[in-house]
Amino acid sequence: MAEQEKLQVIIVHSAKYQTTYTKKYENRKVWEEPNLNHIKSYIPGTVIDILIKEGQKVEAGDSIMILDAMKMYNDIKMPFKGTIQKINIEKGQKIPKNYVMIEIEPAE
Repeated sequence: MAEQEKLQVIIVHSAKYQTTYTKKYENRKVWEEPNLNHIKSYIPGTVIDILIKEGQKVEAGDSIMILDAMKMYNDIKMPFKGTIQKINIEKGQKIPKNYVMIEIEPAE
């Protein structure tokens, strides 16, 4: 009976299975849907330059900042047309992976 109490339900392609979870699985980072209006750092690095200002309208493909990561300069470009809502970084700041650097409001 003790084994039955430890069983958990997992759903794979709409099929339900009963299984036991490992500690690694129980302690995993839970997936959350990405917010496409946030530009996050995909690698840790240092902000070299910020080429935009809050409230500025920017076109898709425009350079918005330079991030130095692993001794390489990464030109971060605007993914879509929109307005810069908030800048959460400063020039010279060291940032970790998945840090929300810039928040965007999409153009209508």
